[in-house]
Amino acid sequence: MTSIDETLKSTTNRMDKSVDALKRELSSVRTGRASSGLVENIKVECYGTTTPLNQLSSINIPEARTILIEPWDKSILEDIEKSILKSDIGLNPTNDGTLIRINIPPLTEERRKEMVKLVGNIVEQSYVAIRNIRRDSLETFRTLEKKKEISQDESRKAQEELQKLTEYKSKSIDDIKVQKETDVMEI
Repeated sequence: MTSIDETLKSTTNRMDKSVDALKRELSSVRTGRASSGLVENIKVECYGTTTPLNQLSSINIPEARTILIEPWDKSILEDIEKSILKSDIGLNPTNDGTLIRINIPPLTEERRKEMVKLVGNIVEQSYVAIRNIRRDSLETFRTLEKKKEISQDESRKAQEELQKLTEYKSKSIDDIKVQKETDVMEI
């Protein structure tokens, strides 16, 4: 395998990870519907350590606007409730002694617009990450060319492949953004 192939493979891998990170981050952005992604990464202080909620309980979505959190150890119910209240998701949990129920109220028009802006900011960070990965790979190709390890034509072809890859990943990000904005604006 040539240095060009290795670089393109590494670039694809890094860009895929950026797109996956975007999906994970957007899953925590609230829409009008319940989603386990809203709460699963909330950090809970219990047993003298900080642990993500999804490692302490089962999280279920029985209805479109309800999240049920059932901790495996009932003694940490209050710790979970406090962590949800402290988080920035803006939801109020109700503790019935065995599980925590979170009802997702419909978003106001103003709040939906704020969420769309938040989505835009998160997506912009992904575009920046993709461009940085592209820049690193371009530098690699130029360095290989200067060291005479690849010809000018090979470098140009590699840069064209890199550009196609960048455009493809940017299109994926665009699609994810449009879908999330649609979900947020849906009443």
